[in-house]
Amino acid sequence: MKILKFGGTSVGSPERMTKLLDIINPNEEQIVVLSAVSGTTNSLVEIANYFLAGDKKKGSECVENLYQKYKAFVVELLPAAEFQEQGNEVIDYHFGFLAGLANDIFTSIEEKVVLAQGELLSTTLYHIYLKSIGVPSVLLPALDFMKTDEDNEPDIPFTTKHLTPLLEQHKDNKLFITQGYICRNSFGEVDNLRRGGSDYTASLLGAAILAEEVQIWTDIDGMHNNDPRIVRGTKPIAQLSFDEAAELAYFGAKILHPQSVFPAQKYKIPVRLLNTMEPSAAGTLITHDSEKGKIKSIAAKDGITAIRIQSSRMLLAYGFLRRVFEVFERYKTPIDMITTSEVAVSLTIDETAHLPQIIEELESFGTVEVDTDHSIVCVVGDFGSEKHGFASRVLEGLKHIPIRMISYGGSNYNVSLLILSEYKTEALRSLHNRLFE
Repeated sequence: MKILKFGGTSVGSPERMTKLLDIINPNEEQIVVLSAVSGTTNSLVEIANYFLAGDKKKGSECVENLYQKYKAFVVELLPAAEFQEQGNEVIDYHFGFLAGLANDIFTSIEEKVVLAQGELLSTTLYHIYLKSIGVPSVLLPALDFMKTDEDNEPDIPFTTKHLTPLLEQHKDNKLFITQGYICRNSFGEVDNLRRGGSDYTASLLGAAILAEEVQIWTDIDGMHNNDPRIVRGTKPIAQLSFDEAAELAYFGAKILHPQSVFPAQKYKIPVRLLNTMEPSAAGTLITHDSEKGKIKSIAAKDGITAIRIQSSRMLLAYGFLRRVFEVFERYKTPIDMITTSEVAVSLTIDETAHLPQIIEELESFGTVEVDTDHSIVCVVGDFGSEKHGFASRVLEGLKHIPIRMISYGGSNYNVSLLILSEYKTEALRSLHNRLFE
């Protein structure tokens, strides 16, 4: 069985939704994971924010505006009277529920339920559409088998235990539809996966049933060897290892969330990134294998803050770095890069919510300098210790740009450089010319 995930733009209009059958093969065993119709989740966030703030009037207006959009959506998707009636019953039910929240106490629990409505709507409407054209399918409620544990981590054994019987109940069916993003938490409440959303769902399902392959369908033909919004002539990468894909995703490749493919990696399930608009394009295949001796891609991550702690007490002092890291741990702030010298340590973060408190604690170690408006440029490829010349080519490509930090050797897959964000565009283009032209 294959897992096929389609994002919000792939189901963003009735026309797009109907064209999914150009990709989905009803005669192959497939679980299709759908995101909410594009724009819906943003509207639901807005509704939830108004209700949380106690502004029931504006919240109700947003509910009505979204309802009218879905009424038009149903008319176009389901022109036959019988199925249009079914579609209207679905949206009346969901939007009646949303409207009713204006009369109740609204907490973060209700907020999660509101955010789940988008995927519940898209999957149910698509299931009705398939029925209207005579294509058999089974609608699987993700809330029956997607669950997180006490640490908010997905419970894959739970999914295997509860999804497998559902699939066996419908052995005569090959096509299954389910929701991405949504799940239940350890208390049984409606919740969501946050990191990676529907991509994460697809990867988790692939791991849970040991699928043949997970396919992530978006509006881009795979991961590119640079940012196509900034650099001309970029090309999709045919093959990446999971580690390389995670590096690129973490350092700026928006097509994929860095943690979304971890379950597939752990259970050795291949992942393909494919383009809904160009189904024949090869896309990117992600497996455990890495194509040796090549630089694969360049990515950049903005909004980086650099922190330097300088202290004579660091000299020959064991435990110093541990105490520095504990400060960031206390404030749940991840560190991106780190470099050290005899008397200083420099590191970067991209979450600055607790920066004042962090600086205050770090000042007990020594002098603290903070620089904002930086970007991390990451070059991903085969940088194994037996390779030579690749790192020098990267530095040669940036010889005219001031570099604040360099991280090399942390893995075999990347060289990361910290620069002022004003130089990012020039850095990406210059590296592209040096490494790929």
